Amino acid sequence: MSRLHRIFFIAWVVFRYGLDELVLSGFNKPWLRRLIWLLTIGRNLDAPRGQRLREALERLGPIFVKFGQVLSTRRDLLPLDIADELAKLQDRVPPFPSEVAVATIERALRKPLNEIFVSFEREPVASASIAQVHFAVMRDRHGQDREVAVKVLRPGMLVAIEKDLQLMRMMAGWVDSLSSEGKRLRPREVVAEFDKHLHDELDLVREASSAAQLRRNMDSLQLVLIPEIHWDLCTTEVMVMERMYGVPISQVERLREAGVDMPKLARDGVTIFFTQVFRDGFFHADMHPGNIQVSLDPKTFGRYISLDFGIVGTLTESDKDYLAQNFTAFFRRDYKRVAELHIESGWVPRTTRPDELEAGIRSVCEPYFDRPLKEISLGLLLMRLFQISRRFQVEIQPQLVLLQKTLLNIEGLGRELDPDLDLWATAKPFLEQWMLGQVGPQKLLDQLKAQAPHYAKLLPELPMLLNNFLRGSRNDSSRAIEELLQEQRRTNKLLQGLVYAVMGFALGMVVMQLVIRVRLF
Repeated sequence: MSRLHRIFFIAWVVFRYGLDELVLSGFNKPWLRRLIWLLTIGRNLDAPRGQRLREALERLGPIFVKFGQVLSTRRDLLPLDIADELAKLQDRVPPFPSEVAVATIERALRKPLNEIFVSFEREPVASASIAQVHFAVMRDRHGQDREVAVKVLRPGMLVAIEKDLQLMRMMAGWVDSLSSEGKRLRPREVVAEFDKHLHDELDLVREASSAAQLRRNMDSLQLVLIPEIHWDLCTTEVMVMERMYGVPISQVERLREAGVDMPKLARDGVTIFFTQVFRDGFFHADMHPGNIQVSLDPKTFGRYISLDFGIVGTLTESDKDYLAQNFTAFFRRDYKRVAELHIESGWVPRTTRPDELEAGIRSVCEPYFDRPLKEISLGLLLMRLFQISRRFQVEIQPQLVLLQKTLLNIEGLGRELDPDLDLWATAKPFLEQWMLGQVGPQKLLDQLKAQAPHYAKLLPELPMLLNNFLRGSRNDSSRAIEELLQEQRRTNKLLQGLVYAVMGFALGMVVMQLVIRVRLF
């Protein structure tokens, strides 16, 4: 009965906001046009379709709000007006009662609240579709009071999302089978992607481990602060972390008044992003202004503060190499190489003509070079690239969807902090350094260090192997010694050749590095 009631409620919301008209409007058959006209009688559907969809998702509740947020990142699948409207969805929903939050904490940590915290603020400081956050004070092992933030999962979320996901899968199947346009939007794939992200966010231990990894990765950069995790007080439903003090990055005037160097802050944001992507292959993928603050503490003045690590992106070495080559080719305006990379990677059919793909990419990218960020809409640039992608049947890689979303977030931050920021010029030295690191002597040394434990394990076994060899050759010792000496001579020649090869390779790398520095950019 509860599922049936939910279906009727969803159907009412769909009718109330005219989503049925939005779906059926993609058909050209006359009888469907007449049906749409009949369905719109008596309903006020003057609002834009994107606005109606956003309001409907808000009415359906937190799960559908989260779905709208994830859907807004798929600009390769959505019309621009709908994607822009869904991007307005915020992680601000009514909080659940503090008594429920306290009960969840006590059940998860198996202690009364007063034994866990010295003090606990029952009024949440932030409320999102998945969890809400309370400030508290805890006493550490050394008897020192530590200010912390306590993230508590909304109760009953797993059961609720499973019910709604079943309905979403069913509706995705309908949309997929109704029209060719529905197939192009790949609704089943979108729902599956949403399912994965949502289940990841429901595990706060997973989020805590992502925060800890980012904290280690970023420690040497000295540009961003990430809260410390208190692992003794972390479960799948509760996460306790260091309380951070900062000014939301959206409060630009307040930051200026405090003396923050805004152009430097904008450049630092680009540096952080490219470091996480190309050096670590592990990046914060939810960098909207609500999750970013700036420290005004004298010890860490002007540094970023990252919050909320429910969504992180990962890239393999192959992904990073492919992206770096693409970016490098873009910055050099080598559109032919970009087209070749797409074909080599299998992103487009092998039958695609490189010259046609090259011309399409050039028509999109060429107008944007040598212009400040205030004159560039990266969102529009990506949309035009997606249009080219559809024309050439480019398969959008799932692992790069979060990267695209994060790049849009970086654009928004850069536009707010420094409208004159040249994103290309800021990223270019970083990519140059990264590419040199991939082909230089340091890369060879790193690979040798990585293999060193394997060879170190074999070295202690050599005396025993030699002893066994000599023992097995007593009856013909002279012959064994001669063979051993011959083997030693062959080994010496091999080692001598290897030394010469390594020296030649190192010299070649130095020459190649000098050539790249002259010609790469």
